[in-house]
Amino acid sequence: MEIVGYVASIFIGIILGLLGSGGSILAIPILVYLFRIEPVMASAYSLFIVGITSLIGAVPKYRDHLVDIRTGLVFGIPSISTIFATRKWLVPALPEVLFENSFFPVSKRLLILGLFAFLMIAASVSMIRKPRTVVAEESPRSLALLSIEGLIIGLLTGLVGSGGGFLIIPTLVWITRLPFKTAVGTSLFIIAINSLLGFMGDVLNYRIDWAFLSVITSLAVAGIFIGHRWQQVISSALLPRIFGWVVVVSELAIMIRELIASFPPAR
Repeated sequence: MEIVGYVASIFIGIILGLLGSGGSILAIPILVYLFRIEPVMASAYSLFIVGITSLIGAVPKYRDHLVDIRTGLVFGIPSISTIFATRKWLVPALPEVLFENSFFPVSKRLLILGLFAFLMIAASVSMIRKPRTVVAEESPRSLALLSIEGLIIGLLTGLVGSGGGFLIIPTLVWITRLPFKTAVGTSLFIIAINSLLGFMGDVLNYRIDWAFLSVITSLAVAGIFIGHRWQQVISSALLPRIFGWVVVVSELAIMIRELIASFPPAR
């Protein structure tokens, strides 16, 4: 299974380069199910993998004028504090079993993976139903909303351990009216900042396997250049729908697996 995991790691970068998000859609399941890493640690590793890969992937997007730096900073700066605080204090404080009911216990693992899946499906359905490719539009109100969204998504990003691109891209498209391909490049810039600063909170709490992390990250970086090349030949109208369906299929599989695993074995 580990060999499959190493090969699959390349697709973390491919999906980031192609869609500007979704690296964690693959990173967390790969780490949890193929490398058997505990979900909280997998979420920490995912932040580093996705952060480094996004940072490197943002460079060619910037050269192609597909990164809106100002929008990225307006969104990214407010989210930094909530991501760091969530990873440093909130996630470690959560008990392993949050509560029990008559059906199955609700664990920290189920909360993280379940919330991760639910948020991704909600964002992806909206992109499938309302794909938009429109000209940029900016106002004081939209910038204020963007900052508030940054705070909220920072909290969610820190909790589930993802770069948050699956929420960032719909926000950029709807609020600032960025064209989808520009939203992709700007999302990579924001993800890089958010993920790497969020990971700093984990470095203070956990022992990191840097050798393993370096290998997975290198494979993902190789993949992002493939994704960047593919994006250049795929139409902007098609990309939001690809984004949506990739997320729906991946996260339905995670939700079903985790719910089945949560039920106690039959006696």
